[in-house]
Amino acid sequence: MLNPRLTLNCKGRLLSLQTPQVMGILNVTPDSFYDGGRFRHLDQAVKQAAQMLNEGAAIIDVGGMSSRPGAELISPEEELKRVLPVVEAVSRAFPEAIISVDTIRSKVARAAVAAGAHMINDISAGAFDDALYATVAELGVPYILMHMKGSPKTMQEQPAYADVVQEVLDFLIAEIGKLRALGVKDIIVDPGFGFGKSVAHNYALLKRLHAFQVPEVPVLAGLSRKSMIYKVTGGDAQSALPGTAALNMAALQQGARLLRVHDVKAAVDVISLWKALEEA
Repeated sequence: MLNPRLTLNCKGRLLSLQTPQVMGILNVTPDSFYDGGRFRHLDQAVKQAAQMLNEGAAIIDVGGMSSRPGAELISPEEELKRVLPVVEAVSRAFPEAIISVDTIRSKVARAAVAAGAHMINDISAGAFDDALYATVAELGVPYILMHMKGSPKTMQEQPAYADVVQEVLDFLIAEIGKLRALGVKDIIVDPGFGFGKSVAHNYALLKRLHAFQVPEVPVLAGLSRKSMIYKVTGGDAQSALPGTAALNMAALQQGARLLRVHDVKAAVDVISLWKALEEA
């Protein structure tokens, strides 16, 4: 029997997170921190979507604006120019695929859903567009609510918290209340690893990720190749896949139901190993 709390209605398609699932990152940007520029051309983007779906991704998350530390916001017109052709092409090539669009703007969210997207992933919790929450409610699609302190340009300028877990959780609970009041039914929370957090803040959040089950909505962990890994291990984003796998296992053990990753096969394998451990 499907658990309503762990079931997303993606424009009429039900996606169960009873077993954790993988969201594959498809950045159609020139400047993302790990894969910037690799999938800017439509044929490259569709080929990458095909690979991620074949490797077991439940969701393809299309992003047209980099949110790396220090990144500037681009215009809505530029974002739409990058995102819409990819959403349309992936939807056409893989009609059964569930597509998410990573955006902070209601205009982009509305156009993307009209083009075939099923979900909105917002790093800003509506902070940059007062109409976004109401638009998501009107569209009737699942919404990923993330915590970020400041903006991508400023977020890593000495972020400070008295208790990072409590403050992020309180923020998410308050925002869930606003979304519920507007009629948004399917909400996923993301504590926002790396978005206005020091390395120590990130590990405190991961260590107590189970706390984010309090609002009774699924939890997403976005740890893939982030600097919190290689600032501990050395190296860079290119060498951070083993560390990503290790932290994804920790996230699953702390209750994460969705892993947002660049490397789908590795994340699918981690979920298989987690299941074997749970069932032992």
